[in-house]
Amino acid sequence: MTATATATRVELLSPAGWSPVCDWELLVPGRGVAVLLPDGRQAAVFRDGNDRLYAIDNRDPFTGAYVLSRGLLGSTADGRVYVASPLLKQRFDLLTGECLDEEGVRIAVHPARSL
Repeated sequence: MTATATATRVELLSPAGWSPVCDWELLVPGRGVAVLLPDGRQAAVFRDGNDRLYAIDNRDPFTGAYVLSRGLLGSTADGRVYVASPLLKQRFDLLTGECLDEEGVRIAVHPARSL
């Protein structure tokens, strides 16, 4: 999604509805932040250099550590935006949650918007 110049809040969709999780200004392009969802789970929220917003589970499925928000953003030759885990460096597509390095591994993706 593309944010507008007046966007001030980021929200994620959960079973309880849209929940505010952080201020837009806290999202540095190319970096992530960890947020707590209403049900107690953690998500990693990212803003890319084009002001697109992404949200995925923060838990690295390979190590069990809640670290994906500290990963680095990148993109594949065909334009898929991913985050690389800071631990073992597996890459996760931010639109689908698919692991680009290990077939069959996937993490949850959360609908996100900015207001």
